[in-house]
Amino acid sequence: MKKRILTVIMTIGMIISGHQQTTACTGITLNAGDNARIVARTIEWGGSELNSRYVIVPRGYTQRSYIPGYTLDGMSFTAKYGYVGLSVEQKEFVVEGLNEAGLSAGLFYFPGYGQYEEYDASLKDCSITDFQLVSYLLGSCSTTDEVKEAVKKVHVIAIDPRSSTVHWRFADASGRQIVLEIVNGEARFYDNKLGVLTNSPGFEWQMTNLNNYVNLYSGTAEAHKFGDVQLASFGAGSGLLGIPGDVTPPSRFVRAAFFQTTAPKQATAAGTVRQAFQILNNFDIPVGIEFPAGEVHADIPSATQWTTATDMTNKVIYYRTMYDSSIRSIDLNKIDFTKCKYFDAPLDKTKEQPFIPVKTR
Repeated sequence: MKKRILTVIMTIGMIISGHQQTTACTGITLNAGDNARIVARTIEWGGSELNSRYVIVPRGYTQRSYIPGYTLDGMSFTAKYGYVGLSVEQKEFVVEGLNEAGLSAGLFYFPGYGQYEEYDASLKDCSITDFQLVSYLLGSCSTTDEVKEAVKKVHVIAIDPRSSTVHWRFADASGRQIVLEIVNGEARFYDNKLGVLTNSPGFEWQMTNLNNYVNLYSGTAEAHKFGDVQLASFGAGSGLLGIPGDVTPPSRFVRAAFFQTTAPKQATAAGTVRQAFQILNNFDIPVGIEFPAGEVHADIPSATQWTTATDMTNKVIYYRTMYDSSIRSIDLNKIDFTKCKYFDAPLDKTKEQPFIPVKTR
């Protein structure tokens, strides 16, 4: 078990040890005409498969946090609320989820900018690893205000100091969304009225950086003259000219903000879910771009390992993966969290895209 955990943490933390595989996450928020609220995101890791699973956690289920040394000897926490989550590498490491009270929580990579407090063995009963914080808060909280209070009661630590730090997005049924970043051991919360999140640098910097793109607008630039020369757009959408196209977190933040805010509002939750997936198509990252020439690429279809769209209002999580682009769903309304058992299963039963032939005459 210890060897398995070591492998997991080394995989997740390789970005800071000179292995610059893509560790990109892009999150957006959309509102439907029927008042449904959708939070959606991607998760990328170009170094290997993340062995992602979904978990169903009933009320009353008790877990224990890992601590340095890769042992389950940290704080114990019991779920007040049932929830569904998506995990990476280990079923305990839930990085995106929704609980029965309508609280959404997600973990996003935050390398080079976050810093947790040092682990203190005398505080192990209230210490929780960063990759289990989503599980703890989904099981304990119903609102973002409760999230803030719950974070005050724990010490967030890293299992391995070599691993990348992360930051978090939380949203509740009221529509409020917040970002948590831990810097110099101090928890900092930010209201996220825009509803976009990527990775490093910090959220405040990303919001300030948007001002560099005040020139962007939807539509097509009008024709005008340079002296005696008439200039005109080559095609539609030239108001977008100058938007950054690379996959760095600042560039993805700008694109996500622009695509989200210019997207026409869909009438229904179902239409908005489809729209969220279509917007996030723009952030799919192919394997290869993060590897130097001559380096062997990971044997996976995409660095974007999965994408989710969570209908917080109707309490349904939708997802697709790099192995299967069909959209699947888990409806929390169909789960009795007072009677169900803990359950986990791989996101994909088979690692091959199913192709459905079209019947022709």
